[in-house]
Amino acid sequence: MEIILREDVQHLGRTGEVVKVKDGYARNYLIPHGKAYLATEGNKRQVGAERSRRVERIALALADAERLAKDLTRVALAFTAKTGDGDRLFGSITAADIAEKLAAEGHVIDKRVIDLPDPIKVVGEHRVAIKLHPDVRPEILVSVTSVSKES
Repeated sequence: MEIILREDVQHLGRTGEVVKVKDGYARNYLIPHGKAYLATEGNKRQVGAERSRRVERIALALADAERLAKDLTRVALAFTAKTGDGDRLFGSITAADIAEKLAAEGHVIDKRVIDLPDPIKVVGEHRVAIKLHPDVRPEILVSVTSVSKES
């Protein structure tokens, strides 16, 4: 039986592909679970239209990510924090702190797309990548300075 996959199925195919499977597998598992539907002419046309819309959507997302990346490469963030011995911070600068500072400068970025494996805990300049799109990962400069110690 020929079916059209509605989602990626391991060892079978990717979304939108027309594949041949055994009748029982299609009727008892793939179709009832919403993973596929019958490969009729109407469904094949519908899949073609969905594919073209998906390609358009991906192209728009890439263009938006590239535009935002161009703006972000010019951004440099400055943080001041209290430090202890060896210029280590008492606290740390996290992805949420960076997202908040970016929002204050007019760039609304979700903290989950900021690629900061570990919080920043030392004074200095750090390059931080932002995952806007699988193909677009701009870096911003984050500089951390110590608060002046006045008695």
